[in-house]
Amino acid sequence: MQRIVGMLLAGDAASFAVHGPWFDFRLGPPIEFRLAEAEAVAGRRFLKSHLPYDALPVFEGVKFIHVARDGRDSAMSFHNHLRTFTPFVLENANQVSLNDPKFGDLLPATPEDPAQFFREWLVDGGAVGDPGASYWEVERSYWDARREANMLLVHYADLKADRAGEIARIADFLEIELPPAVMAEIVAAAGFEAMKEQGAELMPGAEMAWEGGYKSFLHKGTNGRWQGVCSEADLAA
Repeated sequence: MQRIVGMLLAGDAASFAVHGPWFDFRLGPPIEFRLAEAEAVAGRRFLKSHLPYDALPVFEGVKFIHVARDGRDSAMSFHNHLRTFTPFVLENANQVSLNDPKFGDLLPATPEDPAQFFREWLVDGGAVGDPGASYWEVERSYWDARREANMLLVHYADLKADRAGEIARIADFLEIELPPAVMAEIVAAAGFEAMKEQGAELMPGAEMAWEGGYKSFLHKGTNGRWQGVCSEADLAA
């Protein structure tokens, strides 16, 4: 979604913001860096967040796009995301948790077995001690706001099934109109394989965060990996 919005705002598929400033990310530079990063953007800008909607400030004129994903697919992707963290990131995350009075403990280890991870994930939706940050709570907050004029809900499965149609819907929501040829280039550049081919450019420094760098982060981009992995009982739950 960041890639899509960045290209739409830039008006082409070649020059775009790789990502929007991410204020609630605690494993990187201090908040002052993110503020300066946002202030330096000329013209219209976009920000990124992993917070539930009711934890965000809402200002007139600001639009929100929420990307939802089937919980089963989300959990499989999240498992790969956590399992391939480098020791550097894990140590950083543990220090953040230890120094935060809300937690004050080490993060739980990530099981190697995706089925075990899914079973544990079901308990709290990946909240890890923060109920407001669970998958269930985040999705509920945006679903409740789905009819608000400043909100657009986009589903990962719809992007996979009809990328051109969904990008056109996003452009309409953002009140951006581009020539058909440019839109076609943006649609092509937003494909998973195209992004993976440009992974080194899109995600500089990714090797510091994940074993395998961008190839681990841009892993498969497919749905249904839980099939034949998770038990029927867990899927029913």
